[in-house]
Amino acid sequence: MSTITDLSYLKIVLETALLTAQEPLTVHQLKKLFTEDVKAALINDILDEIQQAWKGRGIELVKLASGWRFRARAEFTPYLNRLTPEKPPRYSRAVMETLAIIAYKQPVTRGDIEAIRGVSVSTSVMQTLLERGWIEVIGHKDVPGRPGLYATTHKFLDDLGFATLRDLPPLAELATLVIAETPAARDDEEPLVDEAPRVEEEG
Repeated sequence: MSTITDLSYLKIVLETALLTAQEPLTVHQLKKLFTEDVKAALINDILDEIQQAWKGRGIELVKLASGWRFRARAEFTPYLNRLTPEKPPRYSRAVMETLAIIAYKQPVTRGDIEAIRGVSVSTSVMQTLLERGWIEVIGHKDVPGRPGLYATTHKFLDDLGFATLRDLPPLAELATLVIAETPAARDDEEPLVDEAPRVEEEG
């Protein structure tokens, strides 16, 4: 019997691939598991079944921006963190404000960000977000100098556990999703007057 006609076996194959994958898998990638032509609609149906089957357990199947993946449920994170007690990265207020502007106003230029924040954006701030894989240049604005247009990436959504930008919480809640630096470590900023943007401290 062809495996494509054995839906139970198909489900096991998909479940195994997702449980062992290091990164989220798209339906297109999951189709490559089979030599037969398995329709995307069928795979989606089976993924929904798997998702339902794992409800109420410590692990859940979620659909993120980059694809499907298994992850531990949020309420069990404190327990798992005891196995790997490494401190998560901490980001300055400048980094978090810049990320929030890009996330909610995208696509934006560096000049747009500076106009909203009231200070110039340091190179290190943009580099931090680029290296983290949370933002990317998706084009250039059709104005003199053709500045780059920044937008968030699928990795940004994946790291926050979201599938689309529509899932982003109200702006006021974004800060609660990422660990920021303590007030003592924040860069000392001043509002702009009628001058060029003040260059903020690196970091």
